Amino acid sequence: MRISQFLSQAGITSRRKAEKLVLKGLVRVNGKVIRDLSYKINPYKDTVLFDGKKIELKKDRNYFIFYKPVNVLTASNDRYGRKLVKDYFKDFKGRLFPAGRLDYNSEGLLIMTDDGELTYRLTHPRYEVEKEYIVYYEGILGDELETLLYGIKVGDDFLKAEYIERIGKNKIRVILKEGKKREIRRMLGAIGCKVKRLIRVREGPIRLGNLKEGESRRLTKREIEILKKAVGLD
Repeated sequence: MRISQFLSQAGITSRRKAEKLVLKGLVRVNGKVIRDLSYKINPYKDTVLFDGKKIELKKDRNYFIFYKPVNVLTASNDRYGRKLVKDYFKDFKGRLFPAGRLDYNSEGLLIMTDDGELTYRLTHPRYEVEKEYIVYYEGILGDELETLLYGIKVGDDFLKAEYIERIGKNKIRVILKEGKKREIRRMLGAIGCKVKRLIRVREGPIRLGNLKEGESRRLTKREIEILKKAVGLD
C-alpha cells in the first residue's frame, strides 16, 4: 500500500493532501523520513508516524451528510475567523473532512467522512461523480442554455454542464461531473447572468433530502454501500 493511500485510509486526510504531507517530510516509516510518494508499506508490520504520532488503520469509518449553510468554509482553518464546516461537528471525537468543496457563498449537500479513499474517488474527475445543483439566477437566459451544454471557455478553463434544464422563472437545474472552482457562477457570468442562490442537492447517489441548513445525519448502511459502489469500492 502506498504511503499516501495508507494515510487517507487511516483517516488523517484525503489522499491528495496526504501526498503534500509526505513531500513536506512530516511522515516517518520505521524511524525514517519518507518523501517518496511511490513508497509502499505493510500497514500491519511497519510503524508509521505522522507529526510524531503513531498512525494505524481505522476499522470503522464514519459517513455523514451535512447541509452546509452559506458563509461557511469547507477549509480546515481560516485566518479571518470565519465559520468552518468542522465547527458543526465539535461533538464528534476524531477527524472528519469534507469529500470535496462547496463554495463559501453556496449551500447544500456535503459528505463528511474520515474515509480518505472515498474522498479521493468522489473528487477525482476520473470517477465522473455527478453533482446536482438548483440555481437561482438574475438575468436573461435563452438559447445560452444549449451553449453551456456544449461548453464555454472562461479564462484558461473549458467549462461544461453535463445536464441543464429550466425548472422555473430564473431557476435551473444543473448537473456537473467536474468540480472546477466556482464553475457554475463562472459559466453563468460568462453569458451575462448572475447567480443569486446555489444549492447542491445531490452528490452521486446521495440526495440532500429534508435536511435543513446546519443539520447533519449519518448515512445509512444502504447509502454507504451504493455510494461506494458508485466509485468502484464495492
